[in-house]
Amino acid sequence: MESDQNDHQHCGDDSDHKHCLEMFNRLSEYLDNELDDITCQEIEKHVEQCVPCFSCLQTLKQTVALCKEAANKPVPKEFSEKLKEMIQNIPKTTNP
Repeated sequence: MESDQNDHQHCGDDSDHKHCLEMFNRLSEYLDNELDDITCQEIEKHVEQCVPCFSCLQTLKQTVALCKEAANKPVPKEFSEKLKEMIQNIPKTTNP
């Protein structure tokens, strides 16, 4: 009988790696409930079996939660001024 660890290993070959990248590219849409049920089920099944993708999803969930929490807090004036100064000092590029 295989252990539970075998159910949660990273995908092995290049085709599986491409599948991971496809999943990664859909995670934001997944969290925003913008995907159809079948695609959501595919993502859920994949992250149950792939530790790196599971970790990525958890990290993205935490990041979204932190951003939502931070959205209600004002940016310190000093930070805002420093950011404006840095943006003004970015070299301007022109398109040919």
